[in-house]
Amino acid sequence: MTSPTDRPRRLRTTPAMRRMVAETSLEPRHLVLPMFVADGIDEPRPISSMPGVVQHTPDSLREAAVAAVESGVGGLMLFGVPAEGDKDAVGSVGTDPDGVLNSALRLLKSELGDSTVLMADTCLDEFTDHGHCGVLADDGTVDNDATLLRYAEMAVVQAQSGAHLVGPSGMMDGQVAVIRSALDDAGYTDTGILAYTAKYSSAFYGPFREAVGSSLRGDRKSYQQDPANLREAMRELELDLSEGADIVMVKPAMSYLDVLRRVADVADVPVAAYQISGEYAMITAAAERGWIDRDAAILESLTSIRRAGADIVLTYWAHEVADKLR
Repeated sequence: MTSPTDRPRRLRTTPAMRRMVAETSLEPRHLVLPMFVADGIDEPRPISSMPGVVQHTPDSLREAAVAAVESGVGGLMLFGVPAEGDKDAVGSVGTDPDGVLNSALRLLKSELGDSTVLMADTCLDEFTDHGHCGVLADDGTVDNDATLLRYAEMAVVQAQSGAHLVGPSGMMDGQVAVIRSALDDAGYTDTGILAYTAKYSSAFYGPFREAVGSSLRGDRKSYQQDPANLREAMRELELDLSEGADIVMVKPAMSYLDVLRRVADVADVPVAAYQISGEYAMITAAAERGWIDRDAAILESLTSIRRAGADIVLTYWAHEVADKLR
């Protein structure tokens, strides 16, 4: 006679059994592909710290975006990489309708229409010559209120260019409210806000800074969240929801699954998490050395993010995984 304590193992006996009783699903629609488009390049430029990821030309961006959408991914998040000489103190290229990011949004909107969700990074760090996410005051600190004016202008231009969702990621106080007001005043009441609600000052952003050609010297600890703090994230969540965020996000994902779980338990809007460049690079590097099973590690990592409560996962593996899941 078997003990009642043996019963859980009966539900693990075959792949079909395990699939039937799985508590967490991972589907292509859950995945969003971050993409980089760069000015002044004639062919895709590999990002050395993120093997398999490139800075796109407009043509390669279009091709890769169409393929990703055909695989069933839920959406695309675009980042623009201007020529170094086009950067300035206030990130003017970011609000230029003909700047690299806004031109790319128009290109993909024309190509894809509403067949996917186009998202735009609404931040200045890629476009400023100092690499910070906002306008600097005379003493070198980020001027929150001056930055909000730039975010409002940027969000409206991104909406005009075709973004379905704008993504304020600079962690400025009041950014969601200011952007919502600007979008509504400009007639873009249907353009949503994907708020980077809990964005931590993380050691895992390194490869991303190569990907966007960041000019940052120093750090962003004065405005991104301290990795030690959880209650602070919940306060940020409360503020973003009260200001009108349509989706809230935790970034990074894998080192902050506890934060993600808490946010998902409270939020009454969809919750996203960003599997960032350093997480991608770690798994890739370990797999290249034969230390881990690459495909299994990718799926396990994404499933863990979903299990912790993410409705949406931004990952550089979105297209690859979506193809495998179909």
